[in-house]
Amino acid sequence: MGNNKWVHVLFAVGGLILAYLFVMTTEWIWGYFSKPKDLYVLPIGVGAALLVTLWSWRKEETFRQAQEVIGELTKVTWPSRKDTSAATVVVIVTVIIFSAFLGLFDMVWSWATGAIYG
Repeated sequence: MGNNKWVHVLFAVGGLILAYLFVMTTEWIWGYFSKPKDLYVLPIGVGAALLVTLWSWRKEETFRQAQEVIGELTKVTWPSRKDTSAATVVVIVTVIIFSAFLGLFDMVWSWATGAIYG
């Protein structure tokens, strides 16, 4: 059962996200033609998402690919807190240096275009 529980969770969460998107899409399409009836929008969107989710969950190829994705994600190693802190400092210093360089370049370019067109 190991990874299968995560595959089922993946499909459940995907189904919930799909239901939200289908409800919003149904409301948008219906609203394009007339005022949406709230009594019908939710069942249509949730029903369509349920059908798509169950169809993809029952399809062997999709389920196998989801199992492979979960299997690959279990092999991922996250960086340590020290590595993350060091990478964050590198990014912040790099952003400061390049923003200073671009600011200087902007000042020079503004002066040059002011001298030419001013």
